[in-house]
Amino acid sequence: MDSRTEPAEAEPEPAAAIRRPSPQSTAARPPLVRELLLVVGLFVVYKVGRQLADGHTAEAFRNANRVWDWERTLHLPGEGSVQGALLHSDTVVHLANTYYATVHFPATVAFLVWMYLRRPVHYVWARRVLAAVTAAALALHLTFPLAPPRLLAAAGLVDTGQVYGPTVYGAHPATDEMANQFAAMPSLHFGWALMVAIGLIAATRSRLRWLWLLHPLLTLLVIVGTANHYWLDAIVATALLGIALAVIRQPRGAGATEAHGLVADEASDEADGAAGNSGGAGGAGEKESVPELVGARR
Repeated sequence: MDSRTEPAEAEPEPAAAIRRPSPQSTAARPPLVRELLLVVGLFVVYKVGRQLADGHTAEAFRNANRVWDWERTLHLPGEGSVQGALLHSDTVVHLANTYYATVHFPATVAFLVWMYLRRPVHYVWARRVLAAVTAAALALHLTFPLAPPRLLAAAGLVDTGQVYGPTVYGAHPATDEMANQFAAMPSLHFGWALMVAIGLIAATRSRLRWLWLLHPLLTLLVIVGTANHYWLDAIVATALLGIALAVIRQPRGAGATEAHGLVADEASDEADGAAGNSGGAGGAGEKESVPELVGARR
């Protein structure tokens, strides 16, 4: 008696199961409300701290002259060379001022939101590094008030914000209630931008991820060209970030855990493509294999 029973085929794993986030990734994401309160609290403390550092006008200008002399001693390029390139076009200067006024904080917030939603393990690491750098910057603002080069007569630079607009600072620094203009060192514009680039490079796998370094590079040219910061402001910010990254290291397994999500997404796409093709040539292939399997049991 011939047995024509077909061997049961294993059903393909649903694509939805492949897309399911890993338990490690879900567990790594901290509570949203706690994170919002923490980030807002840190920002408020920083703003209040900057205001406490305000009012040291004479000391800020003495330090500015020191920094200017230090840069000349170190043979750093003059900030005027960058500003001179910007001043060739009113449009370029306006765009640089707009970048300085509008990109810094929103870009950092967008970075943290994306990391929280898509790379929670990296998010915790990046948030800690940013908090450490900001705290160190606040300590320097309190102990080393510094007038920016746009206010230093010896620099001979143009205050592009006041002349071309837009600007986030008042015309009279001593009476500016919106911002402390004597907190130039270190430059958090550059420090945060560099951390955004480093964080995205660490958390992604694209071959083009190194292009994120264009963000801190452009930020550096903007802060120097608009005469809001010295070269040394960016150098000190880089040093503080380097120390923070050395102390607050990326958690073990962060790359493997979240890379698993990237591999799962690619596997899901391949599974979807294979399922789509099975309606055509795949159906015919199944019919052709039946006689072979049945004949093998005779």
